[in-house]
Amino acid sequence: MDILFISVIIRWMIGWGLVYRLPQLPNLQVIGEPKVSVIIPARNEEKTLPKLLAALAKQSFHPYQIIVIDDQSTDNTAAIAHCAGVQVIQTQPLPFGWTGKNWAIQTGYEIASGEILIFLDADTEPQPEFLARLVANVQHLGGLVSVQPYHRTEQPYELLAVLFNLVGLMAVKLGPNGGVAFGPAMATTRQDYERVGGHHAVSGYVVEDWFIAHLYEKQGLPASAYLGDDQLSYRMYPGGISDLIIGFNKNFATAAGQVSWVKMLAVVLWLSGLFWAAWCLPATLFNWPVAGNPSLLQSVVIYIAYMIQLTLIVRKVGSFGWISTIFPIPVIFFIGVFIWAIFNLERGEIQWKERKISTRWRGS
Repeated sequence: MDILFISVIIRWMIGWGLVYRLPQLPNLQVIGEPKVSVIIPARNEEKTLPKLLAALAKQSFHPYQIIVIDDQSTDNTAAIAHCAGVQVIQTQPLPFGWTGKNWAIQTGYEIASGEILIFLDADTEPQPEFLARLVANVQHLGGLVSVQPYHRTEQPYELLAVLFNLVGLMAVKLGPNGGVAFGPAMATTRQDYERVGGHHAVSGYVVEDWFIAHLYEKQGLPASAYLGDDQLSYRMYPGGISDLIIGFNKNFATAAGQVSWVKMLAVVLWLSGLFWAAWCLPATLFNWPVAGNPSLLQSVVIYIAYMIQLTLIVRKVGSFGWISTIFPIPVIFFIGVFIWAIFNLERGEIQWKERKISTRWRGS
């Protein structure tokens, strides 16, 4: 075996270490009868909101208050929420220095009366026990508790998101007091939320979840994060491949800057091995330029090793199925979106949901 082959296998082993612990939200019991407000920011969510509201109606734990904040929608979002019998609030025009989601959540918080606050994205789909588990974990752990939904896919283009989902989880520490948060589903007590300054303190951040987790840490409060797995799912970008590209684009560069250098180095090493495996086999088969000139056997071994690894570890992340067997395709997509994210970082803004969003993070 040559040194290059051994180095790629070592990087493959690093991947197993990065996903060694991907914990689900613990199944704890709610203490007493807490007063809970569910806050849902929604902008043009007429296709996703009905699923969430129907799921909330089936919860084993019934919240005191469900508030849908209609963020200047141009579709039937508000009408759908009204028909579901939940409280609907319209946002005022977006103030300077705020992102739309943060402003919508701030609007909801100002009228919420619960002692526990739950923030849910409009495209999330909770199972009947989800709210009970989330509330119970806030009661037991304190601070901020968040959940990354299981990524449900329906169309072939959605499978291209596999590496973005996986890398995002590899780069952080999950579990109790991991110091990270996932924006689609977050819960906290009102007291702790106000102590850190709430969304007002992260008003201008695109990846507000990461930064609000840091605020909890600075106040000596835990920020705990878990996988949704069988409790919470979503279909991230049903609007087409362009939405998928722009969606990851707006988060990519900013989030990368918040990862510890040790984790980032480990992720980069694993990715470099994956990229090598994606190139190595076709390069060997078609006599393309390839450093080290590995044998066909080595190329096949490396390819199969990464294919098996991806197939196994993405099962908890999303329904990505067969894309793991032809992983060079999502690798090319990942690299392309990364390059475009760097371009947009230099340009300074992108268009998202009919609004211009700054790619240069800023605080309030």
